[in-house]
Amino acid sequence: MNMHSCVISPHLKSALSPHAQTVEGSQSKYGRLFADLPPLAVDEALLLKLGRAGSVMDLAARSSGDQESLTDNPRIPAGFTFLGQFIAHDITADRSLLLHHARLKELRNFRQPRLDLECIYGAGPSGDPFLYDLDDSDKFLLGINDAGNPDDVPRNRQGRALVADPRNDVHLFISQLHLALLKFHNRVVDHLRLQGTPAAAVFDEARRLVRWHYQWIIVHEFLPLTVGEDLVEDILEVGPRFFAAAPGEQAYIPVEFADAAYRFGHSQIRSRYLLNSRGASGQVFPDCAGTCPVDHTRALEWSYYFSIPGSLAPQASKRINSWIAHSLMDLPVRVVGETDIPEQKSLAYRDLERGEALDLPSGEAIAGLMHVRPLTPEEVGLRKLGWQGETPLWYYLLKEAEVYHHGEYMGPVGGRIIAEVLLGLLLYDPTSYWHAPKGWIPTFPAALPQQFSMAALLMFAGVA
Repeated sequence: MNMHSCVISPHLKSALSPHAQTVEGSQSKYGRLFADLPPLAVDEALLLKLGRAGSVMDLAARSSGDQESLTDNPRIPAGFTFLGQFIAHDITADRSLLLHHARLKELRNFRQPRLDLECIYGAGPSGDPFLYDLDDSDKFLLGINDAGNPDDVPRNRQGRALVADPRNDVHLFISQLHLALLKFHNRVVDHLRLQGTPAAAVFDEARRLVRWHYQWIIVHEFLPLTVGEDLVEDILEVGPRFFAAAPGEQAYIPVEFADAAYRFGHSQIRSRYLLNSRGASGQVFPDCAGTCPVDHTRALEWSYYFSIPGSLAPQASKRINSWIAHSLMDLPVRVVGETDIPEQKSLAYRDLERGEALDLPSGEAIAGLMHVRPLTPEEVGLRKLGWQGETPLWYYLLKEAEVYHHGEYMGPVGGRIIAEVLLGLLLYDPTSYWHAPKGWIPTFPAALPQQFSMAALLMFAGVA
């Protein structure tokens, strides 16, 4: 990618007209990208048939040969699935329970819509002191595992993680990634002290640098892998077409992004993961469910998840398509709570139901508005279920990735929604690296500063 994003393009600076409907007079920070499109009316019985365990979406229902061809994505290493989940936790924390047709005004985002790592920093050492080391409040407190090593997040005596976002302990992979970011911050603190940074400025400067390196990875690695380099370049050059905040207002989170497009990551989950060179392995659920200490034998080796120089190739993520790992179609009680409705245990059904509850438009309607060729009914493939009419947005975008790019990255509609929102959050955040007065590039070791990546972050943090 070119480094045009180091300094904001004039086109990006001018992309400030309000194209979207936000929620008037509220602090919900949610809105709609396509407020003029009608909601898709869907038969609830069809959602149940499509989203339940054992349905056509359940990867375990495919033949073993079929599963292999649907599984490994040669483009995206497995770790980016969990980075994507981490990013979601950083910008959204919707605690509402939608059991009926949506009222947008009822949604509340308990996160600032910024890529600012609020999910690890919380309110800082003064506001959330339990997150920080009592002996060195510039640094995060780390947990000690059964082998006496600082290789877990800190926990209370019942095993509950002491972190700014409890969702970052829902499973082993996200808690270990959270830990890696804590260690990255602590190494940055050490680095600044060696450089002679005044003691009173160390924490704030470390937080700024950690945030900016994280933002750089999203722009230059995560997004190009997820939506394609050409689409990212196009938005960096000419600005977003659909995502904008009104002048003087902060950005918001579109429901088309949070409750459809960005849920593509649920399709990326593999049926099983190797954890480390000790041979430990497991499904995300229930084998690797969180809220318990991480035994040293199950600590992740990041070379199995990202392309670390000098290591073997990492595991691939699963291709982005309409088949979901069975472990997500039958979630454990500790994740979803007690329910008498079997379908409520299926994440696929929950995603479909969420889209209907929020009155999202169909995938075909958004494609038409974007002047993208809509998928045909044959490409969508739901007629065999008795499905008539257009397609729920989340399902449509998974099929779009499958049809357009063999599931290696998102299609043109889903990719644009994701890229415009994530890049737009940086555009409308005056504290992001895009607004550095003289431009900015990464300052920590990599092959080249412009090539700073997750691998470079993990190596600098001392975890890879």
